[in-house]
Amino acid sequence: MVEKRRMGGRAARKALRAAPLAEEDKAVRPGMLGGRFKPLSDSDINSVNEAVMDVLENLGLSQAIPSCIELVTNAGGTYTGEGRLTFPRSLVEDTIANACQNFTLCGRDPKHDLDLSGNKVYFGTAGAAVHVVDLETREYRESTLADLYDIARIVDQMEHIHFFQRPIVCRDMEIPSELDFNTTYACISGTSKHVGSSWVLPEHLEHTMEMLHIVAGGEARWRERPFVSCSSCFVVPPLRFAEDACEVLEVTVRAGMPILLLAAGQAGATSPASLAGAVVQEVAETLAGLVYVNLIKKGHPAILGIWPFVSDLRTGAMSGGSGEQSILMAACGQMGRYYGLPTGIAAGMADSKLPDAQSGFEKGYTTTLAGHSGANMVYESAGMQASLLGVSKEGFVVDNDMLGAVNRSIRGIEINEESLSVQAMHDVCVDGPKHYLGHDQTMNLMQKDYVYPDVGDRTSPKEWVEQGSTDVLQKSRLVVDNILSAHFPRYIDDATDQLLREQFPVRLPREYMSPK
Repeated sequence: MVEKRRMGGRAARKALRAAPLAEEDKAVRPGMLGGRFKPLSDSDINSVNEAVMDVLENLGLSQAIPSCIELVTNAGGTYTGEGRLTFPRSLVEDTIANACQNFTLCGRDPKHDLDLSGNKVYFGTAGAAVHVVDLETREYRESTLADLYDIARIVDQMEHIHFFQRPIVCRDMEIPSELDFNTTYACISGTSKHVGSSWVLPEHLEHTMEMLHIVAGGEARWRERPFVSCSSCFVVPPLRFAEDACEVLEVTVRAGMPILLLAAGQAGATSPASLAGAVVQEVAETLAGLVYVNLIKKGHPAILGIWPFVSDLRTGAMSGGSGEQSILMAACGQMGRYYGLPTGIAAGMADSKLPDAQSGFEKGYTTTLAGHSGANMVYESAGMQASLLGVSKEGFVVDNDMLGAVNRSIRGIEINEESLSVQAMHDVCVDGPKHYLGHDQTMNLMQKDYVYPDVGDRTSPKEWVEQGSTDVLQKSRLVVDNILSAHFPRYIDDATDQLLREQFPVRLPREYMSPK
């Protein structure tokens, strides 16, 4: 009889797990509140900020383009005889106080909108990998436009990957303008989540904007809900502006497109080897960009992309999966919260070449600390291998499981009269069966408080053998195959797509975007 009741309870729990749950009732959802992990003390933060202001006011940045120099000097900055543009502390502090502190990154579908207010945290992709790894052959091959579309379709189905910034460079696109245009086209064709991309030259972005206006239903509708943002590498560390990227930045702002101000020095190479110094330099660079943007258009939606990377100082090679990288990015997330500005950092950039055990532990601690730091956007958190040189399609599926668990740790533990469970203990220990398996609280919380993996295995060894002894990568391979053979979304309707193909150099074959 005891076994029968136990099996009945298990069946009820399985039925409850299978039932759809309202978004607000899920154990985790986009925008959980981070900020509990604080690697920097209050005095540390003040010291970093003072150093940042010193760098901006007395050292500044070189290689500013004429329009940037004019904007900054008219606002009180100085262009020195050494060709450096400096930013007075008052200008920087006024910009921080008056910058856009809360805004929404829009998805094509409003259910994917990202509210970048306070400590709300979102995980997504990013990167410029030039290879895709084949798990069966264990070989790296060049990434293609079709790969980008495929990855977008995979991410479109991943619950815990909240936005899609292009993670690869399409190596089969030889003309730079067509590369930039088709990158955006492939991304918005494959997912209705918010998309991030980048452009080499301003005319490339202007060309893409024509497409985005058509897809949105006109320029006015685009400006109401811009569903693509620009990842702007407007600086070349250390402390130099990137001329072409600054020209793109100006077009971005005037086009009404949100912008990620990305400063990505590499400690020991293009930023100080000292982790504290790396934080100071990249914060200074991003704040210079924030001043620049707000002088073009006050209150334009901008994200501080404070991305200092770590070098393996034995070789000079980047180490995206190191412990130093995890604490460095978390400190940057904390600085963003100090300024009260939307902030994006990068984590999950495994050094491992495959989504294996090394990849798992590197991604686990880097994404966890990043999420808990309170940064709003955690980029590159899924799929990336080989310190951003490669991606694994199966890795996006594996990392989706990981990010669900990381997000649950960010949510923390709610303390209230019900959760303290004194009444439940009384029900079970005095009046009940001496276990909580079928208790109302257990049944109610099993989905609302708990996150379950899609491909991670929690069965007993016996059940695992009976089910084929599969590992997480084999399961992920099946998920990828199922998505790529069946999920062909129509986020651009056929009539609009035909119009785009008549007017623009769309290089993704229509037949590839339909079931075979």
